[in-house]
Amino acid sequence: MSDQRTKDMGLVVVGAAGRMGRTLIQIIQATPGATLVGAIEHAGSPHVGKDAGELAGVGPLGVVISDDPLPAFAKADGVLDFSTPAASVEFAGYAAQARIVHVIGTTGCSDDDNARIAAAGRHATIVKSGNMSLGVNLLSVLVEQAARALDAADFDIEILEMHHKHKVDAPSGTALLLGEAAAAGREIQLAEKSVRVRDGHTGAREAGTIGFATLRGGSVIGEHSVLLAGLGERVTLSHHAEDRAIFARGAVKAALWAQGRKPGLYSMRDVLGLG
Repeated sequence: MSDQRTKDMGLVVVGAAGRMGRTLIQIIQATPGATLVGAIEHAGSPHVGKDAGELAGVGPLGVVISDDPLPAFAKADGVLDFSTPAASVEFAGYAAQARIVHVIGTTGCSDDDNARIAAAGRHATIVKSGNMSLGVNLLSVLVEQAARALDAADFDIEILEMHHKHKVDAPSGTALLLGEAAAAGREIQLAEKSVRVRDGHTGAREAGTIGFATLRGGSVIGEHSVLLAGLGERVTLSHHAEDRAIFARGAVKAALWAQGRKPGLYSMRDVLGLG
Protein backbone atom coordinates (compact mmCIF):
# COMPACT_ATOMS: atom_id res chain seq x y z
CA MET A 1 0.00 0.00 0.00
CA SER A 2 1.40 3.40 -0.97
CA ASP A 3 1.87 6.33 1.38
CA GLN A 4 -0.97 8.13 -0.40
CA ARG A 5 -3.40 5.23 0.13
CA THR A 6 -2.50 5.03 3.84
CA LYS A 7 -3.75 8.62 4.13
CA ASP A 8 -7.07 7.78 2.51
CA MET A 9 -10.27 7.61 4.53
CA GLY A 10 -10.83 3.98 5.43
CA LEU A 11 -14.46 3.02 4.82
CA VAL A 12 -16.57 0.01 5.76
CA VAL A 13 -19.54 -1.01 3.61
CA VAL A 14 -22.36 -2.86 5.35
CA GLY A 15 -24.58 -5.02 3.18
CA ALA A 16 -21.54 -5.39 0.93
CA ALA A 17 -23.00 -8.18 -1.20
CA GLY A 18 -26.20 -6.33 -2.10
CA ARG A 19 -26.75 -4.17 -5.18
CA MET A 20 -26.04 -0.94 -3.32
CA GLY A 21 -23.15 -2.48 -1.40
CA ARG A 22 -21.40 -3.56 -4.57
CA THR A 23 -21.99 -0.15 -6.12
CA LEU A 24 -20.52 1.54 -3.05
CA ILE A 25 -17.39 -0.59 -3.32
CA GLN A 26 -17.03 0.36 -6.99
CA ILE A 27 -17.39 4.07 -6.20
CA ILE A 28 -14.95 3.89 -3.27
CA GLN A 29 -12.37 2.34 -5.60
CA ALA A 30 -12.90 5.14 -8.12
CA THR A 31 -12.78 7.98 -5.57
CA PRO A 32 -9.45 9.64 -4.66
CA GLY A 33 -9.07 9.91 -0.89
CA ALA A 34 -11.18 6.85 -0.05
CA THR A 35 -10.29 3.20 0.40
CA LEU A 36 -12.23 0.09 1.42
CA VAL A 37 -11.07 -1.39 4.73
CA GLY A 38 -14.07 -3.52 5.68
CA ALA A 39 -17.11 -5.25 4.22
CA ILE A 40 -19.97 -6.63 6.31
CA GLU A 41 -22.80 -9.04 5.58
CA HIS A 42 -25.37 -10.69 7.84
CA ALA A 43 -24.55 -13.94 9.62
CA GLY A 44 -25.25 -16.91 7.38
CA SER A 45 -24.74 -14.99 4.15
CA PRO A 46 -23.15 -17.19 1.46
CA HIS A 47 -20.84 -14.29 0.63
CA VAL A 48 -19.06 -14.24 4.01
CA GLY A 49 -15.40 -15.10 3.46
CA LYS A 50 -15.30 -13.85 -0.13
CA ASP A 51 -13.16 -10.98 -1.38
CA ALA A 52 -15.37 -7.87 -1.48
CA GLY A 53 -13.61 -6.45 -4.53
CA GLU A 54 -14.05 -9.57 -6.59
CA LEU A 55 -17.74 -9.71 -5.67
CA ALA A 56 -18.16 -6.06 -6.72
CA GLY A 57 -16.36 -6.67 -10.01
CA VAL A 58 -13.35 -4.45 -9.35
CA GLY A 59 -10.82 -7.21 -8.77
CA PRO A 60 -9.35 -8.56 -5.53
CA LEU A 61 -8.86 -5.96 -2.80
CA GLY A 62 -7.77 -8.17 0.07
CA VAL A 63 -10.87 -7.17 2.03
CA VAL A 64 -12.76 -10.27 3.12
CA ILE A 65 -16.48 -10.01 3.78
CA SER A 66 -17.23 -10.64 7.48
CA ASP A 67 -20.35 -11.03 9.59
CA ASP A 68 -18.73 -9.28 12.59
CA PRO A 69 -18.80 -5.48 12.28
CA LEU A 70 -16.86 -4.65 15.45
CA PRO A 71 -13.30 -5.39 14.22
CA ALA A 72 -14.00 -3.58 10.96
CA PHE A 73 -15.42 -0.51 12.71
CA ALA A 74 -12.45 -0.42 15.09
CA LYS A 75 -9.97 0.10 12.25
CA ALA A 76 -12.14 2.33 10.05
CA ASP A 77 -12.67 6.06 9.69
CA GLY A 78 -16.25 5.69 8.52
CA VAL A 79 -19.07 3.34 7.58
CA LEU A 80 -21.51 3.51 4.66
CA ASP A 81 -24.91 2.09 5.55
CA PHE A 82 -27.88 1.43 3.25
CA SER A 83 -29.37 -1.39 5.32
CA THR A 84 -32.50 -1.72 7.46
CA PRO A 85 -33.75 0.54 10.26
CA ALA A 86 -32.92 -1.99 13.00
CA ALA A 87 -29.44 -2.59 11.58
CA SER A 88 -28.75 1.13 11.16
CA VAL A 89 -29.64 1.77 14.81
CA GLU A 90 -27.24 -1.01 15.82
CA PHE A 91 -24.48 0.29 13.55
CA ALA A 92 -24.98 3.83 14.90
CA GLY A 93 -24.20 2.49 18.35
CA TYR A 94 -21.04 0.82 17.09
CA ALA A 95 -20.00 4.00 15.25
CA ALA A 96 -20.52 5.99 18.44
CA GLN A 97 -18.31 3.56 20.36
CA ALA A 98 -15.61 3.80 17.70
CA ARG A 99 -16.20 7.58 17.31
CA ILE A 100 -16.18 7.40 13.53
CA VAL A 101 -18.27 8.76 10.66
CA HIS A 102 -21.57 6.98 9.95
CA VAL A 103 -23.32 7.74 6.63
CA ILE A 104 -26.91 6.45 6.69
CA GLY A 105 -28.97 6.11 3.53
CA THR A 106 -31.44 3.70 5.13
CA THR A 107 -35.11 4.61 4.76
CA GLY A 108 -38.22 3.56 6.67
CA CYS A 109 -36.88 4.53 10.12
CA SER A 110 -39.46 5.08 12.85
CA ASP A 111 -39.46 8.06 15.21
CA ASP A 112 -37.85 5.82 17.84
CA ASP A 113 -35.18 4.68 15.36
CA ASN A 114 -34.40 8.30 14.48
CA ALA A 115 -34.21 9.27 18.16
CA ARG A 116 -31.69 6.50 18.85
CA ILE A 117 -29.62 7.46 15.81
CA ALA A 118 -29.67 11.11 16.94
CA ALA A 119 -28.49 9.99 20.39
CA ALA A 120 -25.56 8.16 18.79
CA GLY A 121 -24.68 11.46 17.15
CA ARG A 122 -23.37 12.68 20.50
CA HIS A 123 -20.25 10.59 19.83
CA ALA A 124 -20.38 9.68 16.12
CA THR A 125 -20.41 12.07 13.16
CA ILE A 126 -23.59 10.98 11.39
CA VAL A 127 -24.85 12.07 7.98
CA LYS A 128 -28.39 10.77 7.43
CA SER A 129 -30.62 11.42 4.44
CA GLY A 130 -33.59 9.84 2.70
CA ASN A 131 -31.63 10.35 -0.51
CA MET A 132 -27.92 10.88 -1.07
CA SER A 133 -28.02 12.32 -4.58
CA LEU A 134 -27.08 15.91 -5.40
CA GLY A 135 -30.10 16.31 -7.66
CA VAL A 136 -32.68 15.22 -5.11
CA ASN A 137 -31.25 17.44 -2.39
CA LEU A 138 -31.24 20.40 -4.76
CA LEU A 139 -34.83 19.49 -5.62
CA SER A 140 -35.78 19.56 -1.94
CA VAL A 141 -34.51 23.15 -1.70
CA LEU A 142 -36.54 24.14 -4.75
CA VAL A 143 -39.64 22.42 -3.34
CA GLU A 144 -39.30 24.32 -0.08
CA GLN A 145 -38.95 27.62 -1.95
CA ALA A 146 -41.92 26.86 -4.21
CA ALA A 147 -44.13 25.83 -1.29
CA ARG A 148 -43.26 29.07 0.48
CA ALA A 149 -43.93 31.20 -2.60
CA LEU A 150 -47.18 29.54 -3.71
CA ASP A 151 -49.79 30.03 -1.02
CA ALA A 152 -51.67 27.02 0.38
CA ALA A 153 -54.97 28.72 -0.32
CA ASP A 154 -54.19 28.70 -4.05
CA PHE A 155 -51.89 25.68 -4.62
CA ASP A 156 -52.29 22.09 -3.46
CA ILE A 157 -49.19 19.89 -3.06
CA GLU A 158 -49.06 16.25 -4.18
CA ILE A 159 -45.98 14.01 -4.20
CA LEU A 160 -45.83 11.09 -6.64
CA GLU A 161 -43.11 8.45 -6.47
CA MET A 162 -42.30 5.15 -8.16
CA HIS A 163 -39.73 2.49 -7.31
CA HIS A 164 -38.90 -1.09 -8.25
CA LYS A 165 -41.13 -3.92 -7.07
CA HIS A 166 -38.71 -5.05 -4.35
CA LYS A 167 -38.82 -1.82 -2.31
CA VAL A 168 -40.33 -2.52 1.10
CA ASP A 169 -41.18 0.92 2.54
CA ALA A 170 -43.76 3.44 1.35
CA PRO A 171 -43.80 6.34 0.88
CA SER A 172 -40.13 6.30 -0.06
CA GLY A 173 -37.56 8.08 2.05
CA THR A 174 -37.09 10.53 -0.80
CA ALA A 175 -40.83 11.26 -0.99
CA LEU A 176 -40.84 11.97 2.74
CA LEU A 177 -37.73 14.15 2.35
CA LEU A 178 -39.57 16.19 -0.27
CA GLY A 179 -42.70 16.26 1.89
CA GLU A 180 -40.70 17.64 4.79
CA ALA A 181 -39.26 20.29 2.48
CA ALA A 182 -42.76 21.29 1.34
CA ALA A 183 -43.98 21.37 4.93
CA ALA A 184 -41.04 23.56 5.93
CA GLY A 185 -41.92 25.96 3.14
CA ARG A 186 -45.51 26.12 4.38
CA GLU A 187 -44.37 26.29 8.05
CA ILE A 188 -46.46 23.26 9.03
CA GLN A 189 -45.76 19.84 10.51
CA LEU A 190 -45.83 17.11 7.86
CA ALA A 191 -47.09 14.52 10.33
CA GLU A 192 -50.18 16.62 10.97
CA LYS A 193 -50.92 17.48 7.34
CA SER A 194 -49.90 14.48 5.22
CA VAL A 195 -52.40 12.28 3.40
CA ARG A 196 -50.96 8.83 2.67
CA VAL A 197 -54.01 6.88 1.48
CA ARG A 198 -57.14 7.71 -0.48
CA ASP A 199 -59.79 5.05 -1.00
CA GLY A 200 -63.54 5.12 -1.39
CA HIS A 201 -65.68 8.21 -0.83
CA THR A 202 -63.04 10.54 0.62
CA GLY A 203 -64.83 13.85 0.25
CA ALA A 204 -63.19 17.00 -1.05
CA ARG A 205 -59.49 17.53 -0.61
CA GLU A 206 -58.64 19.27 2.66
CA ALA A 207 -56.89 22.57 2.03
CA GLY A 208 -53.27 22.78 3.17
CA THR A 209 -52.60 19.04 3.15
CA ILE A 210 -49.69 17.34 1.38
CA GLY A 211 -50.69 14.19 -0.47
CA PHE A 212 -48.57 11.15 -1.32
CA ALA A 213 -49.09 8.62 -4.11
CA THR A 214 -46.94 5.49 -4.30
CA LEU A 215 -46.26 3.30 -7.34
CA ARG A 216 -44.25 0.07 -7.35
CA GLY A 217 -43.19 -2.08 -10.28
CA GLY A 218 -40.45 -3.42 -12.49
CA SER A 219 -36.88 -2.23 -12.03
CA VAL A 220 -37.43 1.52 -11.58
CA ILE A 221 -34.57 2.94 -9.50
CA GLY A 222 -36.48 6.01 -8.40
CA GLU A 223 -38.80 8.65 -9.84
CA HIS A 224 -40.22 11.53 -7.82
CA SER A 225 -42.45 14.44 -8.76
CA VAL A 226 -43.83 17.25 -6.62
CA LEU A 227 -46.95 18.80 -8.11
CA LEU A 228 -48.17 22.21 -7.02
CA ALA A 229 -51.65 22.41 -8.48
CA GLY A 230 -53.52 25.71 -8.65
CA LEU A 231 -56.58 26.95 -10.50
CA GLY A 232 -55.71 26.91 -14.19
CA GLU A 233 -52.01 26.10 -13.74
CA ARG A 234 -49.73 23.43 -12.35
CA VAL A 235 -46.04 23.48 -11.45
CA THR A 236 -44.18 20.14 -11.49
CA LEU A 237 -40.71 19.65 -9.99
CA SER A 238 -39.24 16.21 -10.62
CA HIS A 239 -36.19 13.97 -10.42
CA HIS A 240 -35.49 10.70 -12.23
CA ALA A 241 -32.73 8.41 -10.98
CA GLU A 242 -31.19 6.44 -13.86
CA ASP A 243 -28.30 4.78 -12.01
CA ARG A 244 -28.01 3.85 -8.33
CA ALA A 245 -24.38 5.01 -8.52
CA ILE A 246 -25.66 8.55 -7.89
CA PHE A 247 -26.57 7.50 -4.34
CA ALA A 248 -23.23 5.78 -3.81
CA ARG A 249 -21.28 8.81 -5.04
CA GLY A 250 -23.28 11.02 -2.67
CA ALA A 251 -22.62 8.69 0.27
CA VAL A 252 -18.86 8.64 -0.34
CA LYS A 253 -18.87 12.43 -0.76
CA ALA A 254 -20.73 12.70 2.56
CA ALA A 255 -18.18 10.50 4.32
CA LEU A 256 -15.24 12.53 3.04
CA TRP A 257 -17.01 15.77 4.02
CA ALA A 258 -17.74 14.48 7.53
CA GLN A 259 -14.22 13.30 8.30
CA GLY A 260 -12.73 15.46 11.03
CA ARG A 261 -15.99 17.24 11.83
CA LYS A 262 -17.35 17.27 15.35
CA PRO A 263 -19.92 14.63 16.36
CA GLY A 264 -23.51 15.40 15.48
CA LEU A 265 -26.38 14.58 13.16
CA TYR A 266 -26.00 16.17 9.72
CA SER A 267 -27.94 16.01 6.45
CA MET A 268 -26.97 16.02 2.78
CA ARG A 269 -27.99 19.67 2.70
CA ASP A 270 -25.10 20.30 5.08
CA VAL A 271 -22.73 18.27 2.91
CA LEU A 272 -23.72 20.11 -0.26
CA GLY A 273 -23.90 23.57 1.33
CA LEU A 274 -27.63 23.84 0.62
CA GLY A 275 -28.76 24.41 4.20
